[in-house]
Amino acid sequence: MRLSKIAKTLALAGLLVFVGAASAQKTQLLVYTALETDQLKAYQEGFNKTNPDIEIKWVRDSTGVITAKLLAEKANPQADAVMGVAASSLALLDKQGMLIPYAPLNLDAIMSQYRDKKTPPAWFGMDVWGATVCFNTVEAQKKNIPKPESWQDLTKPVYKGQVVMPNPASSGTGYFDVVAWLTLFGDQNGKGGGWKYMDGLHANIAQYTHSGSKPCNMAASGEFVVGISFEYRANANKAKGAPIDLVFPKEGLGWDLEAFAIHKGTKKLDAAKNLADWASSKDAMLLYGKNFAITAQPGVAAPLANVPKDYEQRLVKLDFNYAADQRERILAEWTRRYDGKTEQKK
Repeated sequence: MRLSKIAKTLALAGLLVFVGAASAQKTQLLVYTALETDQLKAYQEGFNKTNPDIEIKWVRDSTGVITAKLLAEKANPQADAVMGVAASSLALLDKQGMLIPYAPLNLDAIMSQYRDKKTPPAWFGMDVWGATVCFNTVEAQKKNIPKPESWQDLTKPVYKGQVVMPNPASSGTGYFDVVAWLTLFGDQNGKGGGWKYMDGLHANIAQYTHSGSKPCNMAASGEFVVGISFEYRANANKAKGAPIDLVFPKEGLGWDLEAFAIHKGTKKLDAAKNLADWASSKDAMLLYGKNFAITAQPGVAAPLANVPKDYEQRLVKLDFNYAADQRERILAEWTRRYDGKTEQKK
């Protein structure tokens, strides 16, 4: 009997060694991301259907935080790939010589305006995420606050203390809002109409958040009437029954691309290329299209509820080089003017 137990113990130990060895054979890929937490599981499972031997380890935070982390690690890079981070941030990393250009298998299917212009490209887009205002209809009725139709509406006194938006230094959503306003109304190195607009908006801002999702969450819960956010979070909250309307300001919508790049310094180049190939595939685009109205491959995304059919035509003309080259100056000016209303980091 004792010998039998010993045999079973040895057999179990052998099985554990086998399992451990099988697990050890998986390639671990460190991927920095600003993707929403509730999207990561589906994307990872989709990738592992065709690449079961590659395990993704995510490092997730808001776009601005991830961008700053990557820049801080430039001399000692940690990430193997960057996925779901703003193309304007990847353009900045490219200018710093931090990316490995690569043409993924499905590059030809990606629209030219949604990828780096170089051959091979340093980055390519996955999907567009764009500005949406979340408007709480119940709280608005209580407070007799009208639904806004334009960005300029949000500078009216009736919205004072009822608007929340993301801080552009930590949130990609916040940064594309600022870039859009400077594009629409003028920059002129801190003296243009875009800055005058933000001065007026700032007077009504209750708080700047560190997350692009949080303003819509706050509006959805009734904490504030107006949350400047983006369409995925707005649609997701409305689908859960939140009493919000989605507003797409008539002057035009800020936007950026969730994009992919291979990070220079990776020792897992083949695995990173496999992830790039999948991230550019139709299978991946179908997953992105469940969350966003526009994917980098055309005709893939099904129409989203609450998003207008002419959504793509409403996007402002975005210059990725301007957004990358001027990022430091724009954020320094924004911080100098408005950072006093930013929420405290926990």
